[in-house]
Amino acid sequence: MPATRFRGLNHSTGGAQRRQRTAPELCVLLCVSVSLWRILKCMQTSELAPSLQRLFSELVDGLTGRPGGYILNTGDEGLLRSLDKLSAAEASRNANEGATVAAHAQHLRYGLSLMNEWASKGGNPFANAKWDEAWKISKVDDAAWQEIRNGLRGETQKWMEILKTPREAGGVELTGLISSIGHFAYHMGAIRQINKSTRGPREGTF
Repeated sequence: MPATRFRGLNHSTGGAQRRQRTAPELCVLLCVSVSLWRILKCMQTSELAPSLQRLFSELVDGLTGRPGGYILNTGDEGLLRSLDKLSAAEASRNANEGATVAAHAQHLRYGLSLMNEWASKGGNPFANAKWDEAWKISKVDDAAWQEIRNGLRGETQKWMEILKTPREAGGVELTGLISSIGHFAYHMGAIRQINKSTRGPREGTF
């Protein structure tokens, strides 16, 4: 290997000695380091966005009139239309002394509102989040139940737009985007365990 390729190294018997780098070299190294840091810390979601939007849309709006899905069975109406079938009295019921359907729906609404605020305004809206408020909901009347469902519908539509729009995301942000789908699916499943009329069709029964 020609010695000229590594002029900064002294290959004498005294061992390798590194010469001092010049200011231009240091600037180049700094720029390269910053670029590598940005690559490792941030990525564009352009390739992931269609999949994120598709999966979330499937949970929210179902598969009615759409070919097979990735999570739900064909013909499933999705969570929003499932909740629309429930009366306020049914939404006020729980199972095994757990949270009510209304509480789960409000929790999803509130969580998505924080995600939407973070995505649109930045900052950390989760710092002062009041997660326990939704779980205090037990009995709701017609007006309150309608308000929860309308609010949830609005937040899901906003989040759908955010998921399908390419953006720069670091590790924490990307994990948050992906986990929002799993979080929604978890509470959708909990609601369907509480009230069987919100459940989708079994595979092969449509």
